[in-house]
Amino acid sequence: MARKKKSRVASDPPASTVVAMVLYVTESGPNSARAVANLEAICEEHLKGNFRLEVIDVLEFPLRALADGIVVTPSLAKVSPLPAAMVVGNLSDKSGVLRALGING
Repeated sequence: MARKKKSRVASDPPASTVVAMVLYVTESGPNSARAVANLEAICEEHLKGNFRLEVIDVLEFPLRALADGIVVTPSLAKVSPLPAAMVVGNLSDKSGVLRALGING
């Protein structure tokens, strides 16, 4: 009895790594609004849906921010894949954000 071989076709899309991030903001802050806009643009251009983002308003959840060691907003924490990274500011330094996220841009 002949067995059929299963082979992967070269055109199959490779499995993508999902980047998990937490953005700490103060909702009323102009730098926080800029950080959200900058991060949305970066995710749309470079991550194409392969990300998970949690946005935490530190005024609403101060104990969460304190427990996570956040003292400045806006702050972006890359949680996975490792290594973890932190970027502070309005995320206008696109190359710095990409480097922290482990993306060659």
